[in-house]
Amino acid sequence: MLKRKPQAAEPVQRIYAIGDVHGRYDLFRRLMHIIERDQAARPPMPTQILLLGDIVDRGPDAARMIRGCMTLTASTSRFMVLKGNHEEMMAKALKGDLTVYRHWLTFGGRETLISLGVDPVIAEGPATMDNLATAAATVGPEPVAWLEKLPLHYRYGDYLFVHAGVRPGVSLKRQHADDLLWIKDDFLESDVSHGPTVVHGHSISEEPVFRPNRIGIDTGAYRSGRLTALAIEGEDRWILDTAEAPPSNKSDLLELSAGMQFPAASAQAAADQGTPA
Repeated sequence: MLKRKPQAAEPVQRIYAIGDVHGRYDLFRRLMHIIERDQAARPPMPTQILLLGDIVDRGPDAARMIRGCMTLTASTSRFMVLKGNHEEMMAKALKGDLTVYRHWLTFGGRETLISLGVDPVIAEGPATMDNLATAAATVGPEPVAWLEKLPLHYRYGDYLFVHAGVRPGVSLKRQHADDLLWIKDDFLESDVSHGPTVVHGHSISEEPVFRPNRIGIDTGAYRSGRLTALAIEGEDRWILDTAEAPPSNKSDLLELSAGMQFPAASAQAAADQGTPA
C-alpha cells in the first residue's frame, strides 16, 4: 500500500506545468532533467510540478508513467497529476464499461495495455467482455483507483490548470467535468475572460499558444517528440521543452525528482516505497 503524502510546509512560489505526455516516458525524463537544471540556476523556493493529464495512451511506455507518478504523488504534494480524458477513458473501461473499452482501444489504449503487461493477443483483439476482464485483471485495481481519483483542476494565483479547458461564460464552480476533460472549439475560439488565465493541454499545436484568456502547452509529444512545460513564478513565465537538451542519462523518475525542491523527506519516502507493481 502506498504511504500517505506529507503536506507541503510552505506555499508554492514556482510552478512547472507539463503538457500531455501520452506514454512518452523518455521525453518526460528528459524534460524533468531540463526542469532540474532550470531550478538549479534559480534561487531555491517551494516548487510544484504539475502534469496536465493524458499521461497514458498512444506512446509506448504508459506503464512507467503511471507507476512513477503513483509513487511520487503518494510521497509529496509538490508533484501532482491532473486527470485527462484518456485517464477517464482508461478507468471507465477497466471498471467494466465495454462501450468505453471499445473506444479507448482505438484511442491508444492498446499501447497502454501492452506496456502494462497485457498479452498483445488480448490488447489487440476484439473488444469483448472476456478480453476486457483479462486486461483488467492483468492491470490490477490499484492503478485504476488512482486514475479515478486524480483531480480535475488546480488553482495557483491568477492561473487555473485543467486538462482541456472550461466552458466559456460558466462560473468555475459550475463547470462540468466533461468540459474540463474534453472541450475543444467552444473554449479555444472564445475571447471571453475566464477570470484566471486557463493553462491547458488536450489540443495540439506546434508551438505553445499564448492568448489573453488561456495558454495551451500540448505540443503533441507522442508524435512530434516535443514535450513542453510552462514555468510560472510571480509575474514571470517561461517555456521549457525537450528540444533544448539531449536525453538524460539518469535512470529513473525518482532520481530526477530529487533535485526539484520537494520537501526533504519526500524523495526518500518515494525511494523507500519503490515503484508499485
